Amino acid sequence: MEMYIPENAAIIIERLMAHGFEAYAVGGCVRDSILGREPEDWDITTSARPEQVKQIFSRTVDTGIEHGTVTVLVNKEPFEVTTYRVDGAYEDHRHPKEVAFTASLEEDLKRRDFTINAMAYNPKTGIVDIFHGMEDLEHQVIRCVGEPGERFDEDALRILRAIRFSAQLGFSIDPKTEEAMAGRAGDLKNISAERIRVELVKLLVSAHPERIHKAWELGITKVILPEYDGIVGVEQRTPNHIYDVETHTLIALENIPPEPVLRLTMLIHDFGKPVVKKTDGGRDIFYRHPEASAEMAKRIMKRLKFDNYTSERVCRLVKWHGLKYFPEEASVRRALNRVGRDIFDEFIRVQWADISAKNPKVVPDKLELLKKKEAVYREIIRRGDCFEVKTLAVNGRDLIGAGIPQGPVLGAVLERLVERVIDDQALNTREKLLELAVEVRDDPTIFDEKAYFFS
Repeated sequence: MEMYIPENAAIIIERLMAHGFEAYAVGGCVRDSILGREPEDWDITTSARPEQVKQIFSRTVDTGIEHGTVTVLVNKEPFEVTTYRVDGAYEDHRHPKEVAFTASLEEDLKRRDFTINAMAYNPKTGIVDIFHGMEDLEHQVIRCVGEPGERFDEDALRILRAIRFSAQLGFSIDPKTEEAMAGRAGDLKNISAERIRVELVKLLVSAHPERIHKAWELGITKVILPEYDGIVGVEQRTPNHIYDVETHTLIALENIPPEPVLRLTMLIHDFGKPVVKKTDGGRDIFYRHPEASAEMAKRIMKRLKFDNYTSERVCRLVKWHGLKYFPEEASVRRALNRVGRDIFDEFIRVQWADISAKNPKVVPDKLELLKKKEAVYREIIRRGDCFEVKTLAVNGRDLIGAGIPQGPVLGAVLERLVERVIDDQALNTREKLLELAVEVRDDPTIFDEKAYFFS
């Protein structure tokens, strides 16, 4: 079959071949092209040694030369060009102790993970498919190249990658491959948190995030995300639920846009339920489970070394996902103050997904109520209402000038002024707020959150 190769990648292949070397596009770009998907990048494999590649191309970077990889820049676009190689023994379930170059494309393809990723192509030869990857694509199967146990012993991350490819492509996993995955899941403890994180996020933002259940079945989450195992089979005997916590979570995952922050939030949002669960009169109670889930989220995000931006947003969304408020202006303004304007759109999507995974009998009314809340929110933003300190008609300097002492009292007064303005926007004038500030300063409940907070 003939396959399209981007111009710059084709230039590299043609030039290598013109110098007497073999060269092919290889791996995921071949797989995705056959499936009609646009490849994220184009990797090239060649019989040329790294030093020979560097002689042929004027602009190169030694990105992984010890493993035979040179990055070649063509018209400022980078491509990884890797010499055919045979990996030596693996001692840490991740990296080969040594690498030997080979002149055989077949030997190079043997070391790859799955049959669908072990195909090569160039315009002269066409598809090179030694391990029946085309057949597995046709039958939609993830299957290891050669003996599955050996492939996972070489690189334990492949265990999680198999789940991820299954989720991205909607493919099943070959039974022998699955068996080897389950038997070696414990080896994932040797894989860095960063690599686990990358694969987990790719799984979650895939077309089938519910395939994380397969990771649980095979004992994978027990190693990389033990908190997930805690929600499996946990019943929710309440009028709002008919599914156990895991099933509710999987449905919610499918009903939110495939963005990392949103999918991570839905994955974690009810992790705290088994921790706080109590049963009273045959009814289950999960009091303050969002807070418990948020604490677990902090630990998970730190353990998997997520960036601060993602961690902070996920933890806040998990914490506030169950916030109760009403389709009334003051109530929505207060929700905006608690949740934060910067994530309120995401917060609404989270609540939408959470509701959609509840008891179907209650879903229509709850979604209709959420629509009304969203309409009020949009109007509040359109008008430019005040619901946070930075939009008050006074600032800290104004209050100090009015006799409010610096320190905790000043901060508390500002927060209480916001609470008053949230209820009555007409109070947001300099004159009225300075008058109120003195009154608030002398209020004995100024530091009592319960006097102002709503559940």
